Amino acid sequence: MATRGPRTLVDTTPAKTILVYRNGDQFYVGRKFVLSRRRVATFETLLEQLTEQVAVPFGVRRLYTPTRGHQVLELDALQTGGKYVAAGRERFKKLDYIHIAPRRPSKIKKVKEIKPVVHCDINVPSRWQTCHRIYRHINVFTNGKLFSPPIKIIIPKFSLSEWSSVLAMIGEKVFPLGGVRKLFTMNGHLLDNSKDLQDNHFYVAAGLETFKHFPYWRSPRVPSEVRQRYELEKCPPRKKKAESKEPPKGDDIPPETKDSVYYAKEGKKKTSVETLIPSGAEGDVYKAQTPTKDAQGALDVKEDANVKVEMPVDQVPAEMVKEVDDAHDHTLKFEGIKEKEEERHYEDIERKHLSRTSTRIRKWFRFLKKNNMTF
Repeated sequence: MATRGPRTLVDTTPAKTILVYRNGDQFYVGRKFVLSRRRVATFETLLEQLTEQVAVPFGVRRLYTPTRGHQVLELDALQTGGKYVAAGRERFKKLDYIHIAPRRPSKIKKVKEIKPVVHCDINVPSRWQTCHRIYRHINVFTNGKLFSPPIKIIIPKFSLSEWSSVLAMIGEKVFPLGGVRKLFTMNGHLLDNSKDLQDNHFYVAAGLETFKHFPYWRSPRVPSEVRQRYELEKCPPRKKKAESKEPPKGDDIPPETKDSVYYAKEGKKKTSVETLIPSGAEGDVYKAQTPTKDAQGALDVKEDANVKVEMPVDQVPAEMVKEVDDAHDHTLKFEGIKEKEEERHYEDIERKHLSRTSTRIRKWFRFLKKNNMTF
């Protein structure tokens, strides 16, 4: 009897190592895969593993050779140490896949040693130090609102270059009437430049109105040092109203006559007419105190008794006026004027009508004469 050899239960075919590139990617260095019969039994399982490891749009569906682009269809066609290109449904893209080299890391430049900064020992006064600071911390009151606390505002460096931008930033926090148009110190001094602003100082923001002199420094938010300094300084007094004028002479005149319309106030100087009136004139017109040589021999002319003298309006006795009769007369006059206007209107219309008819007749005669026609 013939003897049988031992059966091989395990597949002893050696594993294959391949390098897979990405289709059309000139920067993809490639990835190595170890293919064993235990894990990769069919060509479809190989494509599934390649899909997980190589990021290809819509998954790996085809394998090509890197030089000529022939498609690989079987697992046995793969060679050990071979190079292939993984692709999806698209066609093979010709590139030099074999000579794709990995990028070398860029050389790190050596950082030069930083030398310590040599500082100057010059003592600078505080005024110049505050001018070159980055920002300003100020506290602002609202004009006329003594009991409202001051608002702390931080003004950055880029806003200090223009005064209008400084007022605009203050207007975002403080709301006087008409917006912030002016900035005062607490004693009423007007500021017009950002260089005058000092850190941790107190100011008063106002609109178009004038500055209202109130003791803003008595607020509990103001430090005691600032409060003492402003209390020692004298605040500018308010403008007093004009003092009442002295009462006019002539206290003997009763108040009723003073308030009346016909009361004439005493002038500064008397007119020159008073010098012409003598003290003992007997019904005569103005008579000079010292007559001239020409008038010495002249006779005085007395006034005629029939001359009518007009009385002042306030001395004429009142008369009763019948308003009904006057109104009736006015209505009659108005109706008469209206009738006359209507008559004139109708006359104008008739004249216009006659002028139109006359022009038409003239045109008709001209037409007949031009064409040698008769009636």
